[in-house]
Amino acid sequence: MWGPEGLDEVEAELLGPPEELKGRDVLELGAGAAQCSRWLAAQGARPVALDISHRQLQHALRIGGPFPLVCADAGALPFADGSFDLACSAYGALPFVADPRLVLREVRRVLRPGGRLVFSVTHPIRWAFPDEPGPEGLSVSASYFDRTPYVEQDERGRAVYVEHHRTVGDRVRDVVASGFRLVDLVEPEWPAWNTSEWGGWSPLRGGLIPGTAIFVCVRD
Repeated sequence: MWGPEGLDEVEAELLGPPEELKGRDVLELGAGAAQCSRWLAAQGARPVALDISHRQLQHALRIGGPFPLVCADAGALPFADGSFDLACSAYGALPFVADPRLVLREVRRVLRPGGRLVFSVTHPIRWAFPDEPGPEGLSVSASYFDRTPYVEQDERGRAVYVEHHRTVGDRVRDVVASGFRLVDLVEPEWPAWNTSEWGGWSPLRGGLIPGTAIFVCVRD
């Protein structure tokens, strides 16, 4: 699943036709509980699920799956050059690093020539609106061009959650400057069947403004 709208890889085929995933080496970045890797393994792929959070990988371990779990920084991947055919990330890793080019360059390094990277992030336009599912979430409340990170702190003032804002142009330049060719930018529409609300996600907002941006990149 690429985002809260409900666009799944079976429908989108952004990594390629499911029948062609068999035997492919795939790196999932910011894997969390490794839901995407579990689906990839079911298609016959050979995924590796990577996350910097040991706790997230503990969840993945409890759920189980026939693939490796790696606790590491996406900006310093512990893999040899040309180790993977594909890389993917659904709302993982890239929004949480101050310099996404470090991650993108590392991913390019570990991909084989012709390899594909597909990653999804919150659509940058959402940063200009309040994170509310109702009508109050439809009025612009901040500058789209303000790149100040969103930070949550604990009682000692330590950052416990940080998310970085990049404009659409920033994301495109990051991809190109890191040696990738951008072949598609997918903005999923909110489908009629999805009636759920979650956080700031809802049919109301999803029917009017995009919520997810999916970048499809190739290492030539």
